[in-house]
Amino acid sequence: MDGFVQQIACSYLRHGYWFYVLGRIPRDKDPAIIDTKLIEKYGIAISESTRARRKKSGFANLQYIRHESLFVMMATKGKHKFFDEESKLIRDIRRVPIRYAGYSISYRPGGRKKDGSRDDKWHSHVAMERRQYLELKAWFAERARRDSPKALALAFYRLPIAPYAPIRRQLLMIHREVNRIRKKAGKPPLPTEILPLKRKIVKPFGR
Repeated sequence: MDGFVQQIACSYLRHGYWFYVLGRIPRDKDPAIIDTKLIEKYGIAISESTRARRKKSGFANLQYIRHESLFVMMATKGKHKFFDEESKLIRDIRRVPIRYAGYSISYRPGGRKKDGSRDDKWHSHVAMERRQYLELKAWFAERARRDSPKALALAFYRLPIAPYAPIRRQLLMIHREVNRIRKKAGKPPLPTEILPLKRKIVKPFGR
């Protein structure tokens, strides 16, 4: 899962793969057969030099990636039969995020630079989906008074989500809410060091 999100957010989006089709492979179908069929149908398995030539000629390039039964085909702007044959299903990630397994993946301008100043460039944006965030915030708020600092720290550590910058901000907001509740109950605050704020780089296509 982490590799799936990382490949989309850190590789495909920054190279202009903004148009996508999201789909699921039925349980009674062989995923490998579907993979091959779609890759061959849209000519996805081509070299980087071919992609560069296609881009210069005004043609779109495609990428295909799958995690378990969910697959995404992503395209750059340009001419391609993909836009004709999948027209009713295509979404623009700059307007409609990819939502999967608690993540919301989009491409948008804004954000903050390391010095805290505003950054108006376009960037990949990986956050917890709003429903996931609110449920997680409520879960920690419920346990803020009764659980020990060690138990709460362990709960943060075990969160099955990669801490991209927007997620780090969400975790810090949850942390502040926990400390607000603990302060009101006369309990010691939790240090920010308990939060899993460092993201591990993974191999997207590893086993």
